[in-house]
Amino acid sequence: MIKKIEHLGIAVQDIEASNALFEKLLNTSPYKNEVVEREGVLTSFFQVGESKIELLQAIHEDSPIAKYLEKNKQGIHHIAFDVDDIYAEMSRLEKEGFVLLSPEPKPGADGKMIVFLHPKSTNGVLIELCQDAQR
Repeated sequence: MIKKIEHLGIAVQDIEASNALFEKLLNTSPYKNEVVEREGVLTSFFQVGESKIELLQAIHEDSPIAKYLEKNKQGIHHIAFDVDDIYAEMSRLEKEGFVLLSPEPKPGADGKMIVFLHPKSTNGVLIELCQDAQR
C-alpha cells in the first residue's frame, strides 16, 4: 500500500549551491549527504514535515542524472512514494499495466530499497517506490 509521498527528487548541477539555496528556503540544513555509487549520484536530504526533498547531482558523466540534465533543466526528477511492502506494490502495479524499470528492488539512498516505474506508463512522471531496508 502506498502510504505517503516519501520525497521529491530534484536534479541539480551543483549540490553545494543547491544546498545553500534550499537551506535558505527551508530554514534548515540537510540531515544527510550520501553517494549512491550504483546510481552515480551524490544526494542531499532535507526533512520537510513528513516528507523529504532529495537533491541529486551526477558524479559520473554516464549516470542517469547526468543524462537527465543533458536533456532537461534542473528541477523535479522524480516523485517517491513510501510503501508498506515493495514486492506487493510491484506486483500490484505490474498487474495494473505499469512498467517497472527493474525486476527487483535495489539499495537506494537514505536506507531504502527502491524501484522505479517507467515514465511512459505514468504520464511522463518518473515514480519511485521506496521501503525502509530494515522492514
